[in-house]
Amino acid sequence: MEIQVATLCDSAVDYGGKLSLLGAFDTIVARELPAVHPQCSVALRILFRKEEEGSHTLSVNVGSMGDFFFSTHNLVLNLQQLRFENSGLYSVDVAIDGRQIASVPLQILQRQQRTQ
Repeated sequence: MEIQVATLCDSAVDYGGKLSLLGAFDTIVARELPAVHPQCSVALRILFRKEEEGSHTLSVNVGSMGDFFFSTHNLVLNLQQLRFENSGLYSVDVAIDGRQIASVPLQILQRQQRTQ
């Protein structure tokens, strides 16, 4: 299996096998901490080869592909009210069958107050 796309974004949808993303990002700038990000999505496009047919712990079910050589699947995970207590580097780690297959970096920065 191969991860073709792994990103954080404002929203994502699987539209007839096409993965549509809106607002991919890797940084959140917060006015104050703790910060709560109201909504975002983890969007994945995963390529499965014929020999990887079957069930996986990420609940991705790859069925019979007939004469096809491979199958791709889009997966969108919508996250609500993500809370970050501190600024710094975070990551969203994705694992299938207990094996990490992608890591999406995310940095949280605190906006500096301007002094006058």
